[in-house]
Amino acid sequence: MDHGARIVLVTGWSGFIGRRLVHRLGEQLDQGRDRLVLLTRTRHLEEARAELLALGLQGEVLEGDVAKMHLGLSGTEYKRLTADVTEIWHLAGLYDLSADTATIRSVNLEGTRLVLDLARGARHLERLHHFSTAYVSGDREGVILEDELDMRQGFDGAYERAKFQAERLVRRAMAELPATVYRPSIVVGDSRTGEVDRFNGVYYLAILLVASPLGVPLPLPGNGAAPLNVVPVDFVVDAALSMGANPAAVGKTVHLADPAPLSARKVYELIAARSGKTLPTMPLPHRLVEAILGLPFLERLARPQLSAIRLVNHLAIYNCQNQLALLEGTGIRCPPITSYLDRLIEFAKERFAAAERARSHVDVEDPLDPRSPPEKHS
Repeated sequence: MDHGARIVLVTGWSGFIGRRLVHRLGEQLDQGRDRLVLLTRTRHLEEARAELLALGLQGEVLEGDVAKMHLGLSGTEYKRLTADVTEIWHLAGLYDLSADTATIRSVNLEGTRLVLDLARGARHLERLHHFSTAYVSGDREGVILEDELDMRQGFDGAYERAKFQAERLVRRAMAELPATVYRPSIVVGDSRTGEVDRFNGVYYLAILLVASPLGVPLPLPGNGAAPLNVVPVDFVVDAALSMGANPAAVGKTVHLADPAPLSARKVYELIAARSGKTLPTMPLPHRLVEAILGLPFLERLARPQLSAIRLVNHLAIYNCQNQLALLEGTGIRCPPITSYLDRLIEFAKERFAAAERARSHVDVEDPLDPRSPPEKHS
């Protein structure tokens, strides 16, 4: 091994953030010296190999599973990683809120534990990058600091709890490992193109507003006074890579969130205005949400998304002191949603129209249908 080379392992590369991260890493790595290693499950093997080829990078694809001992690798493969790897980007996770608790824990918690085992054995490790979520704050309200974690909060479900427990493991390991924890808020489409891989969570509410056959949009669930903290995927990737190269980020936890978010109500008003619809003045009581989303002409687009409804009414303010300090002078900042909202809307409209056309000709998977198979971990 060339001791000046970067040997970068990425888990969860096939996800929405992971794919973009790998592309940007491909631009940064020295093609003649550095190596990118993608850990992926069997169904993504060929796609991962094609990705490396397209990037023109030296690298390899390892068939494995973060939820299995030694990440599902052979003894030889695992020993080679511990001997060579210099950076680990751990993005693998299971985001399907309908999955059973045991499966969510095995991927999001035990998977992190096993990645930490690899990191502890990696002789040349320079940084472990762990992707958590801002929602490890659970049901806490008010200002939430980046350095805070265990504040006796409750959780909405198994996903948030498992991510909280996983981050706790990483933060404890910071005493012996050079690690950085990234906590994205709600990740939306690319600020330049609007592109997003699937419509879920708060996107349901936007789609109902943009694509609903109703001339008047549905009322916003609750009063919408809480901040709606969304970040475009390109900012998340650019910020993480910048901090990943900054030694000052070692030992830090960073909110990848909007430092100045608009209220959910204001965002809803902006979407309504751009859709040429008049916003109802009365908020929608939470108890009516399930009934309305179950109406026949909306059932295909959305089903009760209690976590999304909670987010637009949850009064949490994510302090971004570490983010702002680490990005100072880089030119990277979270753009205001007003600067890219039109592109998000246009992309959603185009995808909806394409799905409608495809459905009228052949029975295909609807990219807007929340019942479509969820993205699995890699």
